[in-house]
Amino acid sequence: MSDIKLALLGSEGAGKTAVLVRFLTKRFIGEYASSANSLYHKRMSIDGRQLNLEIFDPCSQSGGSTCIQEEPVNWADGFVVVYNISDRTSFLHAKSVLQQIKEAREESSKGLVDVPVFLVGNKQDLCNARQVCEEEGRSLAQEECCHFQEVSAAEDYLEISNLFTKLIRHVMDNLKHCAGRRRYSGSKSMAKLINNVFGKRRKSV
Repeated sequence: MSDIKLALLGSEGAGKTAVLVRFLTKRFIGEYASSANSLYHKRMSIDGRQLNLEIFDPCSQSGGSTCIQEEPVNWADGFVVVYNISDRTSFLHAKSVLQQIKEAREESSKGLVDVPVFLVGNKQDLCNARQVCEEEGRSLAQEECCHFQEVSAAEDYLEISNLFTKLIRHVMDNLKHCAGRRRYSGSKSMAKLINNVFGKRRKSV
């Protein structure tokens, strides 16, 4: 059983929790607001390998906030950074988050090590209110050396599922290459550590 740890980051209203719940349950939730951090847990199989997936979803920050927590940056094996294509402020926030992930990983003992990151433009169904064109998102992803995709959590489960599957495959490849340099504790001890650090509730799907 392989342990895969992901973190979703994004400003309030970007729809990151909707993206995550869509992936985990196939259901779409509309407006979702939470003042608590959450750790979701799911067992799944990809390419014949059994995975123990843990996804940290911190409470959303306001669009004007540019500070992200250091702990999930150093804990996660991969990241999904979400913005709302109809909200330019959320895009600017995502840009800041990408830069902070890079800086924090470079300064940490883990180093950057090509940690997989997906920049996700959510709410593609709101194209009539678009404030961020697709090319802007693609260009930012190229600048920050990460993957890019626009999605609609409201309309398409399959594209959300494919996005997470791609990310997990990249994480698996990355961990394989870094196996000699990094070792993690078991799922239970890590979950206990994360709960102590973040003070969040654990959810199983």
